[in-house]
Amino acid sequence: MSGIVTLSKNFSALLILLLGIFLVPASLFAASYKYIRLGQKEDKQAATVAGTAMLGGGEDLDEAFRWLCGKAGGGDFLIVRARGSDAYNPYVNQLCQVNSVATLIIPNRKAAQDPAVADIIRHAEAVFIAGGDQSRYIKFWRGTPVEDAMNANLAAGKPIGGTSAGLAVLGEFTYASFYDSTTSRDALRNPYYKGVTLTRDFLKVPHLADTITDSHFAKRDRMGRTLVFLARLMQDGWSKAPRDIAIDERSAILVEADGKATVIGTGRGAYFLSTTQAPEVCRKKAPLTLLSVTAYHSPTGAHFDLTSWTGEGGTSYSLSVDRGVVHSTHADGALY
Repeated sequence: MSGIVTLSKNFSALLILLLGIFLVPASLFAASYKYIRLGQKEDKQAATVAGTAMLGGGEDLDEAFRWLCGKAGGGDFLIVRARGSDAYNPYVNQLCQVNSVATLIIPNRKAAQDPAVADIIRHAEAVFIAGGDQSRYIKFWRGTPVEDAMNANLAAGKPIGGTSAGLAVLGEFTYASFYDSTTSRDALRNPYYKGVTLTRDFLKVPHLADTITDSHFAKRDRMGRTLVFLARLMQDGWSKAPRDIAIDERSAILVEADGKATVIGTGRGAYFLSTTQAPEVCRKKAPLTLLSVTAYHSPTGAHFDLTSWTGEGGTSYSLSVDRGVVHSTHADGALY
């Protein structure tokens, strides 16, 4: 009789174990990183030249990728993202003469903690951050070996690039987009609207200190929200002289190691904004009032020096915001 009881207990334990396996939350089995590579299997050490390719989103620009590949010195080109496919691999591979082109998908913090992921990044001669959702990049990668590896590459003089969400995380300050993307209308009405989520100190890209970056700029009418970002950076005590680099779709700026940039593409170009005057009104549930913002529009072919913050071949004008309404000294009051 005692033998039957023992068997019953063992069976119950086994049943509980089996049920436990099937009832474990799916998140514990979430896919780790994915690494898809074209080209040579062995890494190649190559001499690199520092530089930053900043793309505004939309259609990819062949010239920007060729430029970034050139900075990689024929080494290994790595695309990093949190979601998506390896679609960049064949595109970059047919444009560039490099040792390999690979995509590294890092979909969660667990994957970002894997030592192999950081090792892959450190062995790349160029890193390009794809578009998508920058909130994932911040939530998944910030404070992990992924961040450390990217910054180690930058400190070693390796080039970096990014488009759309990838552009958004290149500056010292980042619009993190933890909620749905904020519109200019909502931000101007309330600079502390829940969608205006700003973070800082993710990547340390040369010449982008005190700077926030924005994409799809004129196409999605983001001037108002960019002005709110500048106001918040001052109001919250993060910067006394914040800068903004905003790039339109189908446009990019290629920044050399000395901070001198060239605008390329078929879009409306890039916008360089700065201010040193604190906002007059920047508080919750009150329209923004911000005066004396300098703006410089650089169309395709124009140049801009990020060190001296001066441009050539573009147009200078001023912007201000009065109770949530943006005013411009540009011709006909145009914002762009």
